[in-house]
Amino acid sequence: MSGGERPLVFSHFDATKISGQGAWEQKRRLASAMRLVIERLVPSNAPEEELRRAADALERYAEALTAHPRLKHFHGYAESANAGDVGAFFDQSPMIGLANPLAPPITIGRSGPLTAIASVTFGAAYEGPPGCVHGGFVAAAFDEVLGYVQSLGGNPGMTARLTVHYRMPTPLHTELIFEGELVRTEGRKIFCTGKVRAAGELTAEAEGLFLSVDHARFLALLEKRERRAEARDEGGGGSADG
Repeated sequence: MSGGERPLVFSHFDATKISGQGAWEQKRRLASAMRLVIERLVPSNAPEEELRRAADALERYAEALTAHPRLKHFHGYAESANAGDVGAFFDQSPMIGLANPLAPPITIGRSGPLTAIASVTFGAAYEGPPGCVHGGFVAAAFDEVLGYVQSLGGNPGMTARLTVHYRMPTPLHTELIFEGELVRTEGRKIFCTGKVRAAGELTAEAEGLFLSVDHARFLALLEKRERRAEARDEGGGGSADG
C-alpha cells in the first residue's frame, strides 16, 4: 500500500442513522470543541482571570452532567479489538471516538482482506520529545490499529503482547499513516504487524500478539462494567438508566 491510500471502510458511523441523532451530533460537536480547547490550552500563556472564568464554567457544566442519565448501551464498542467486524462503531473509543474528547481521533478502515490503513494527526497535547509524539501514544495507536486488524480474522481477541520499534521521532501536527496486517493465526493466537509513516518516512514498526476471547467472557466484562457504573452512580453520580 502507498502512503496516499485511505480506508475503504471508515470507523466513524453516520450519526443520522441512530435515534436521538441531534443530541448525538451535538455530543460529537462538544467533544470536538473540547479537543480544540485541549490543543490550545496546553501551550497557552493565557491570563489568570481568563483561565479562572473558563475553569469555573467547565466545573459548573461537569456538575450539571451528573443530573443526566448515563449511557447504558454504547453505540458499538469502546475499542476496535472487540468489534469482530469492519462495520462496527467506535464513538466512545479513546483513540478513535468522535464523541470522546480524549481521542486524536484516528480514522481506520479495511484496505484488504486482512489489512487495514489508518490516519491520524497528533497535536500539542500528545507531545513527548520536543515537537514529537510521545512514544506511549504511538504505541496506543498501534494497539488500536492492530486490534482492528486482528478482528478481521473473524475470531477477535485482546492484546497479549505489543512490541514497538521506534525508528525515528514521530512528528506532531503531521498526518501519520498506519498500516497493519494480520500475518497468521495459531489456535487462539493472532499475530499482526504494523508500520507508521510521516510524509512517507518510516517512524516506527510494531508486532502484536492477540488472544481470541470467548464471546461469553466479553459479555461478562460488559456486565461487570455496568455493575461498577451503577455502584458509582449510587455513590453520588447520575442515574444509570438510559
